[in-house]
Amino acid sequence: MSRKIAVVVQRYGLEINGGAEYHARLIAEKLSKYFAVEVFTTTACDYVTWDHHYRGGQELLNGIKVNRFRVRKPRDPETFGRIQRHIFEEEHVLEDELSWLEEEGPLVPELLQALEKREKEFAYFIFFSYRYYHSYYGVSKFRSKAILVPTAEHDQVVYLSLFKDFFNLPAAIVYNSPEEKELINRISGNAALCGDVVGVGSEIPERFDPRGTLARLGIQGEYFVYIGRLDENKGVPELFDFYLRLLAEKKITMKLLLIGKTYISIPEHENIVHIGFQENKEKFDLLQGADFLVMPSQFESLSMVALEAWAIGKPVLANGRTEVLRGQCQRSQGGLWYGNYDEFKEAFLILQADGELRERLGANGKKYFLENYSWDTIENKYLKIIAALDQRR
Repeated sequence: MSRKIAVVVQRYGLEINGGAEYHARLIAEKLSKYFAVEVFTTTACDYVTWDHHYRGGQELLNGIKVNRFRVRKPRDPETFGRIQRHIFEEEHVLEDELSWLEEEGPLVPELLQALEKREKEFAYFIFFSYRYYHSYYGVSKFRSKAILVPTAEHDQVVYLSLFKDFFNLPAAIVYNSPEEKELINRISGNAALCGDVVGVGSEIPERFDPRGTLARLGIQGEYFVYIGRLDENKGVPELFDFYLRLLAEKKITMKLLLIGKTYISIPEHENIVHIGFQENKEKFDLLQGADFLVMPSQFESLSMVALEAWAIGKPVLANGRTEVLRGQCQRSQGGLWYGNYDEFKEAFLILQADGELRERLGANGKKYFLENYSWDTIENKYLKIIAALDQRR
């Protein structure tokens, strides 16, 4: 009988095709080849409110048993904003940070109770996203069985006193990038802890049909593409600002195609096309049809969409102020990066004009992806970490 592994994550669903939640689903599905994997998650689909969306209880999703628990209370934006301003901008005590953690949510004590009742069934618990309620209290409770995938970004949260000792608690940590590992090691002094830089692979369709998908959506002409949530933390407002300034200065025909759910207003302009969420096949069709991917995010532990672009030989234009994105571009030699508007303008115009450069960057990126992010590589790194933990027992 296969050993059991639990994957614990704040949201889980086929509709969630990015971020830590998509990362968690891919890992759960890949590890199911080696272990009996169960997922413990919430009934929420919206990460802003944690509102009830999915039915509670158990279901099978792509062959994985998923246990869903209702969030005890939705997030109150006003209360959360007030507490967050206090802990980021004012003197405070640990209890204030614990109050922030509860408001950050998702508040699911029943999920942790279920893990406690079934603890003996599972060899290890893999907790995704350090900053949420389930990971903080779950890792603290099940230390010897806890494998943490922090998905930590270089923001104010990671510096809270709440987390300084926290990163020393799990049995192992699975990092997304060298930059994330360096950040957490520096903050917590946990460099000796079992773990590795692993990241995640991509689910790449066997065939592409960009022409058919573009025709169905009525998209014509050259374009570059943004894929992911449209919100402030992803740097999308700055992208709009830079692109509109460029359009005002230069005669640019290349459109900006936006794929993903939006949480901000989108400027009305004929060159900005928003088509919302797309399934994986259509997403890759549209990425294949693009001249390049733009990644303006301010905070990342690993850009999965950049890896997807490189997996199919597409170059990336990234926000170089984000250490992880700059590091990914430097290691892969698969993209250009910018730190301000002038650099964005220069890099954009170079990528637009130089097809040979785009091909060369894309080829570099594909080589980097195949060498570091094939599923065999990712799976073997997880298996090695688990084997190392087994030896310590």
